[in-house]
Amino acid sequence: MARQLSRMVLAVTTLLLAVTRPAWACQICFGDPNSPMAIGASWGILLLLGVTVGVLAAFAGFFLYLLKRSRMILGQRVDLSDSSQASGSM
Repeated sequence: MARQLSRMVLAVTTLLLAVTRPAWACQICFGDPNSPMAIGASWGILLLLGVTVGVLAAFAGFFLYLLKRSRMILGQRVDLSDSSQASGSM
């Protein structure tokens, strides 16, 4: 039973590989870069990059806010403009 199943899978795989047609690229990959689809994809990439940069900036800002608040609670002077003087190293 298992031998018949493996032979059938092998036959179907061989048939699918033998009958495949060549794949044609879409307008984005191959063709007119000024097509509406290519322009939309470019805007989509820019939007996703903008969202990613915004989230990363908010994440970094939140940690700077936590640093400032922790230094204020400890009674230390808050000076984020020059981090080498605040940490005591040259």
